[in-house]
Amino acid sequence: MLVTLIFLAVCFLAYSNGANDNFKGVASLFGSRTCGYRVAISWATITTLAGCIAALFLAQALLKKFSGKGLVPDALIASPQFVLAVALGAGVTVILATLLGFPISTTHGLAGALVGAGLAASPDAVNVALLGKAFVMPLLASPLLAVATGGAVYLAFRFARLRLGVTKEMCVCAGVEQLVLPLPQPEGVFAAQTLPTLSVAVENPSACAQRYAGTVLGVNAGRLLDTLHFFSAGAVSFARGLNDTPKIAALLLAAGALDIRLGLVAVAAAMAVGGLLNAKKVAETMSHKITGMNPGQGFAANLSTAMLVTTASLHGLPVSTTHVSVGSLLGMGLVTGQANWKPVLGVLASWVATLPCAALLAATAYAILRHTLGL
Repeated sequence: MLVTLIFLAVCFLAYSNGANDNFKGVASLFGSRTCGYRVAISWATITTLAGCIAALFLAQALLKKFSGKGLVPDALIASPQFVLAVALGAGVTVILATLLGFPISTTHGLAGALVGAGLAASPDAVNVALLGKAFVMPLLASPLLAVATGGAVYLAFRFARLRLGVTKEMCVCAGVEQLVLPLPQPEGVFAAQTLPTLSVAVENPSACAQRYAGTVLGVNAGRLLDTLHFFSAGAVSFARGLNDTPKIAALLLAAGALDIRLGLVAVAAAMAVGGLLNAKKVAETMSHKITGMNPGQGFAANLSTAMLVTTASLHGLPVSTTHVSVGSLLGMGLVTGQANWKPVLGVLASWVATLPCAALLAATAYAILRHTLGL
């Protein structure tokens, strides 16, 4: 019975993670109007699943780290109620943020839940030094590094674009409309006559789609950029699946609830479903509220995110894809002058609240499971 509850709680956490995180890799595709929402979320789902499968072979370091070994005593890690409390605390935190439209870090939520449940079990159970070194420092450093990388990558690509002579185009709406004019008739009577008239309208910047004119190595610059943009978005989603799947599946490993390979498959499936069903509010925040962007700017942000998250995954560093993705978008927005600070500050506030919220919920869940249910 308890094993089943742990499995369901971990799947709930994976669902919440998918709802909050799956769209982050393709946010720039939707935000720059390179494609619509359905195409973007479908591409995110496919490439995230590919990253989840790769996690079976490439992410052993994160599996060990997020099982809680070293952060809390081994005896506590083996406790089913501890694992269940951690999954519930992190899962509820992430789904609440998703429903409010805040892109937060599941990594941060898991770290907070581990600490909260550990403190509820024993005030001296948490290795604070390891928490700061292995979890908090990478989480603090990753968005700052992403801001710098996002800005630098965008400037590098902008320089290359100008050197290659690729220019920007802005959309102009032109068409024929019917205009009714009064025409004089004999005996001073006016009659209306309909005449075709050419009309031209320029949309406001948020409705206009910027495209690129020119060629690169004989290939249309706009089409080449859109192709690269899709691949970079897929790379971010792949890296996210690679980075996040073992963090969640580690709870099953700690509890011995399921064969770890089957656990990774279950987590991957739940993440995919969560993204398909419940990602729209976070998609709006990531795509339209942090910064304005055109396809080239979105491509630069995605490329810097993919590089940072993939590197962290291969070295076993528990960075947050959310922090890196938002940091890259913000870095690009700072360089272009399009950053929207009010929603950005709201996102930053949600990051600050994530760890204590997850800790409190996990501690409460652990207390209930241990005392009320007699586990």
